[in-house]
Amino acid sequence: MEKLELLAPAQNYETAISAINCGADAVYIGAPRFGARVNAKNSIDDIKRVCDYAHLFNVKVYVTLNTILNDEELIECEKLIWKLYEIQVDAIIIQDFGILQLSLEGKLPPIALHASTQCDIRDIEKVQFFEEIGLKRVILARELPLTQIEKIRKNTNIQLEHFIHGALCVSYSGQCYMSAFIGGRSANRGECAQACRKKYTLVDKNGKTILKNQYLLSLKDNNLSNHLDKLIKAGVMSFKIEGRLKDENYVKNTILFYHNKLKNYPRQSFGNIISDFTPDPSKTFNRGFCDDYLFNKKDNIYNFITPKSMGEYLGNVISANDKCFVIKTKTEISAQDGLCFTIGNELVGCLANSAEKTKDGVKIYPNKKLNLQKGIEVYRNSDIQFNKTLENSRTTRKLNVNFVIYNNKIEIFDDFNNKISINYEANEIANNQENMKQNFIKALSKTTDTPYLVENIEFKLKEFPFLPVSKINELRREILEKLSEKILSKYRTKKQKPIDIAKFPQNEGDYKLNVHNSKARMFYEICDCKIKHNSFESERPGNCELMRSKHCLKRASLGCENHEELFLVDEKGIKYPLKFDCKNCEMIILTPNN
Repeated sequence: MEKLELLAPAQNYETAISAINCGADAVYIGAPRFGARVNAKNSIDDIKRVCDYAHLFNVKVYVTLNTILNDEELIECEKLIWKLYEIQVDAIIIQDFGILQLSLEGKLPPIALHASTQCDIRDIEKVQFFEEIGLKRVILARELPLTQIEKIRKNTNIQLEHFIHGALCVSYSGQCYMSAFIGGRSANRGECAQACRKKYTLVDKNGKTILKNQYLLSLKDNNLSNHLDKLIKAGVMSFKIEGRLKDENYVKNTILFYHNKLKNYPRQSFGNIISDFTPDPSKTFNRGFCDDYLFNKKDNIYNFITPKSMGEYLGNVISANDKCFVIKTKTEISAQDGLCFTIGNELVGCLANSAEKTKDGVKIYPNKKLNLQKGIEVYRNSDIQFNKTLENSRTTRKLNVNFVIYNNKIEIFDDFNNKISINYEANEIANNQENMKQNFIKALSKTTDTPYLVENIEFKLKEFPFLPVSKINELRREILEKLSEKILSKYRTKKQKPIDIAKFPQNEGDYKLNVHNSKARMFYEICDCKIKHNSFESERPGNCELMRSKHCLKRASLGCENHEELFLVDEKGIKYPLKFDCKNCEMIILTPNN
């Protein structure tokens, strides 16, 4: 069985370290430019620091270069890729085929290439294409049902990476042009304005309102934690958590949760996770969870009420007045917890000024006047005590090491045959032999702020020399530093084999292939795909698809059998025609007619 990988998002250096300490086998992080999250940038120096820590545990570091690039940016990207290779980044995640052309021309180092989910990877033929040209891995579309993943695995050998947790884009990734159309902020250029999290109204051709002023394109969050064994059997080897814009607490909580779920399977990284909290994904940002795509359902995937975090369900209101309300719950609630509930078609929130247990549940005194009715569901989207626990967590990751003390020499070795020894000078024998032994044990065991945990200290000497505790501490720091240097000197990234040429699954393509530079066009044409139009961002086509989605408003509101002509109207009154591909169970948002 192939070793599995739990892949964590990292907004920055600190978040990456927390992800590694909580059990990630790999992290993905943004470079100074060209990542699909423009606000999640990191310097080369910080990425190198992540690599140096990660590689001690055989944790991989992947860098996102998954936007489409113009010709000038592609030149800059080429230079950036060389820098990433020099600091031993394990792979880069790409969307732009111009990077493939650079590799074909021999202009890139042999850094592993992973095809981003932005490449719209949802069929066997596309996966086979990436395998034939020589890529190491593909990141599958979130929308794929388990049966399709199984078919892909049976027909390919390339590594399969799949999102298992976090936000769901309503559109197929790489195929959303709503943000670019509305305000010029392109999702394919890393600047998505999240048009899907805005309010819309659904009307028919006569102007009759079907759904009014709701978040009609906002989906719940993905949570496949109960189906990991099915995904493993289907052939997924990398389990990806969405969230390069999520904070450190979110990453700690989510990664430790999935690490615990996967800890009985063979994993790629090393080290012992020493945790001090019990993870619970419902306690950090979520819009409510669903697993519908995996089983080709779409009944529970949307949340028209809010795009904000709902958090964890607490219970229902059993009584309320102007000053307080009582929730039927056994959950402990603290002052300053954030609570929310739906009133009408709006999410309403408050802080708990105080909370007290009653015989029926918990009585809450909110920080503002509310009009709550009996039976309303109450959620907690900010658990003040849990947040403090995460902020103060000392969860860490350790490699086991053993010391052997000789006359004039200290030796250290780990579980992977790495061995270091350093000499020391001692000119006298300790008067108190037992006290000196304990000084050695105590000083050498002080590894709290290092990646190491001392399993055993063996003494192979007749008499203990006298050494000041400060000197033993100095020796410990020196030998641990040398051990880290040795481990990192032996680390080797897997090399990308030369890119080859293969027949692209389409004979021709338009703006939906996202060709934004001359090198990308060249690569497609070498692969027998004629490009009729460049990217949406460069040519701005007239009538076209702005979004294609497995989420269907007709199914959600009127039922599949309805044949009404429907339109989506935004808050500015702009009217977008909807088209329904019922054979493939897809909804398409088209450009406005005027």
